[in-house]
Amino acid sequence: MQAIQAVIEAVYNFLWGDLVRIPLPGGSSLGLSLLVLILVPAGVYFTVRTRFLPFRLFPEMMRVTLENNKQGDSEGHISGVQALIVSTACRVGMGNLVGVVAAISAGGAGAVFWMWIIALLGSSTAFIEATLAQLYKEKDPLYGGYRGGPAYYLHHLFVKEGSGRRRSVMASLFALSGLICWCGISQVTANSISSSFENAFHIPPLWSTVALVALAAVIVLRKHATVKVLDLIVPVMAACYFFITLFIILRNAGQLPAVFSRIFAEAFGLRQAVAGGIGAVIMNGAKRGLFSNEAGSGSAPCAAAAADIDHPAKEGLLQALGVFIDTLVICSCSAMIMLLTPESLTAGLEGMDLLQAAMRYHLGEFGVVFIAVILWLFSFSTFLGILFYARPNVAYLFGDNWLSQTLYKVLALAMLFVGGLAAYQFVWDLGDVGVGLMTIFNMVALFPLAPRALDALRDYEEHHLKR
Repeated sequence: MQAIQAVIEAVYNFLWGDLVRIPLPGGSSLGLSLLVLILVPAGVYFTVRTRFLPFRLFPEMMRVTLENNKQGDSEGHISGVQALIVSTACRVGMGNLVGVVAAISAGGAGAVFWMWIIALLGSSTAFIEATLAQLYKEKDPLYGGYRGGPAYYLHHLFVKEGSGRRRSVMASLFALSGLICWCGISQVTANSISSSFENAFHIPPLWSTVALVALAAVIVLRKHATVKVLDLIVPVMAACYFFITLFIILRNAGQLPAVFSRIFAEAFGLRQAVAGGIGAVIMNGAKRGLFSNEAGSGSAPCAAAAADIDHPAKEGLLQALGVFIDTLVICSCSAMIMLLTPESLTAGLEGMDLLQAAMRYHLGEFGVVFIAVILWLFSFSTFLGILFYARPNVAYLFGDNWLSQTLYKVLALAMLFVGGLAAYQFVWDLGDVGVGLMTIFNMVALFPLAPRALDALRDYEEHHLKR
C-alpha cells in the first residue's frame, strides 16, 4: 500500500508540482506546473483561434442560453441548457467555496484577478472541447439520447474508420483516468458535507453520511432521475448564493473601491514584488481557476455530448458560458465574502472555518447555517453530476450493459460513505492525479481536432448567428 501511495504522490507532484521556476523581481519566483504549462498556453491559443470568442460572442452565449432549446421527445434526450446545468453542477463545488478561500489566504486578494484571467482564457478551451463532443457524439442504447466526450473523439482520432477496433489505448486511458478521478471526488464531497454539518448543526458524521448515501442512491440508481434533480437543485443553489452575496456587497458598498483597488494592486505585485510574493499571487489564482472551471480537463464534454441541440457550436457557446458562471460569478461571490471581512477576524483560520467566520461576521449565525446548506447543495450536485459524466466512459471501457453501469455507481456510493466518516489524503491525491491525467489525454486530441470545431464556429456565424 505504501508503494502505491508513493507512486500516486510522485505522479501528483509531476502533474501539479513546480516543474519550472522563473525568477522574478524582489527575490520571488514563479513556479509553473505541467498542467499550468499545458492549459494556460492552450487557453491563449484557442482564444486567438476563435478570434477572442469570450468577448466577441458573449451576447450570443446569453441569447442561446435564454432561447427555447430543443429537447428530444423520447426519454433520455436532454437539451443544451440541461447539459450546461449538469456541467455547472460539477464545476460549482467545494472548490468555489473553500478553494477560493485557500487561494486568497495563500496568494492574497490579487489571486482573484488571475482567477478571472484564467476563466476568460478557459472559456475558449471549453468551447472547443464541447463542440468536438457534439461533433463526435453517438446514440446511447442504454439511457437513450446521446453520449460522447473525449474518449469518443480520441477514439476517432486514433482508430481508422472501418478498422474494426472497438477501443483505442489513449481513449481508454482517458476513460479510466476519469473514473478514478470521480471516485476520488466522491470521497472529498462526502467529507466536506459531513464536516460542515458537524460544525454548523453538531450532527455526527455517521448520521449525515448515511442520510447522504441513501438519498444519493435513490437518485443515481434510477435511470433518468439525475438530470431532473439537477434541473431543480443547480439554478436554485446558484441563485441563492449569488443573491445572498449581492446582499452582502450592497451592505458593504462603501468598501468596494478599496476591495477592487486591493485586488488589482496585489495582482500586479505592487506590494508583493517587494516582499517576494508575486509568484504565489499569480499561481494561486491560476491554479484555483484551472481547478474550478475544469476547462480542458475533458469533464464537461461528457455532458455536452448528451445535448440534443441543432448546431454543435451552440453547445460550445453554452459550455463557454459555464466557465463564466463558475469563476466570474460563483468564485467571485466567495472572494467578495472574504475580502469584505476584516482581516483581524479571520487571522489564523483556514478552509471552512475561515469561510464560516466570514459569513458569521456578515449575517450572524444564519450565515454559518446558510454556508453549510449551500456547501451541501454544491457538493451533492457535484456527486450527481460526476456520475452522469461516468456513464459514457463506463460504456466505452466495458460495453453497453447495465451491470458495469450499476457496479460503478455502487463503488461511487461506497466511496461517498467512506469519505463522510474520514478524510484520506491518499484519495484526495488520487482524484487530483485523475483530473491531471484526463487533461493531458484530452489535450492530445484538442489540438489536432480543433480545426473541426473552428469550422463549426465559422458555419454557425455565417448561417445561424442572429445579429
